[in-house]
Amino acid sequence: MRHGFANKKLNRTSEHRKALLKNMLNSLIKYEQIKTTLPKAKFLKPQADKIITLGKKDDLHTTKMLVSKLQDIKSANKVKKKLSKRYEKRNGGYTRIIKAGFRYGDNAPMAIIEFVDRDIEAKKVDRKKKEPVKEVEKKEEKKTATSK
Repeated sequence: MRHGFANKKLNRTSEHRKALLKNMLNSLIKYEQIKTTLPKAKFLKPQADKIITLGKKDDLHTTKMLVSKLQDIKSANKVKKKLSKRYEKRNGGYTRIIKAGFRYGDNAPMAIIEFVDRDIEAKKVDRKKKEPVKEVEKKEEKKTATSK
């Protein structure tokens, strides 16, 4: 008989579970929206809310705690500078979980976890911007390719 029911095990060892949580937190902070399975999203939501609440306090100790929990200075800086300012009037409830159907391969329930007032441009952080190639250059390339 389990008395505490402290948190979900997610069928992983404790070290794997900690690494999973850290990586998902970093991705959620970076992109402000991620798609994952429903149990993982439910496991992540309270931790993400605690990170934002921690970022609201503006002192050195909380900054060090953020860096130690996230293991990423860029994510910690984003929490301190952007996200804490965005949610300073809100008392909790910084994330939402939206059910997103079932995965094709194993029928696992999927969910999207996102920040409530998220920045839509944050999703495109890593995408390379396409440079417009002039049409004249394209035509010249085609001519040289056909003549060879």
